[in-house]
Amino acid sequence: MDKNVISVKIMEEKRDESTGIIYRKRIAICQNVVPEILRKSLSTLVILYWKKVSILKVPNIQLEEESWLNHQERNMAIRSHCLTWTQYASMKEESVFRESMENPNWTEFIQRGRISITGAGFLNCILETFASTFLRQGAQKGIRIMEMLLKEQCGAPLAE
Repeated sequence: MDKNVISVKIMEEKRDESTGIIYRKRIAICQNVVPEILRKSLSTLVILYWKKVSILKVPNIQLEEESWLNHQERNMAIRSHCLTWTQYASMKEESVFRESMENPNWTEFIQRGRISITGAGFLNCILETFASTFLRQGAQKGIRIMEMLLKEQCGAPLAE
């Protein structure tokens, strides 16, 4: 449901017979959302160091996502990381959806992320800030999508 996601392929899916937990591993192909100015700046920086490579000039990026859905305990955990640029960047995200202790009709959403970029000199900070902002916006978009899906499936009005 995200315009930047081009395709998603399920690599593995299995159910643990003893716990009922459903495990999925997926690979998502997404559009490269790094602004062109940052792509050009990093390419220029790399050329100055006598290496001619276009690190950020890729049309798509790959993300791996693993999820564990536990119907019995009414929770789902998701862990994802970037497969493209692994020699220059580490981007990891963990999310948990679980039943609220306050009200079983509410869902708590907890998300943590970590971004580390190396090899881009003074642009490390700029790229990390961009990635952080992009992931924060993605989290808000994820919440809106989840609320829409819950409303469609359950028909309940959303709390404002």
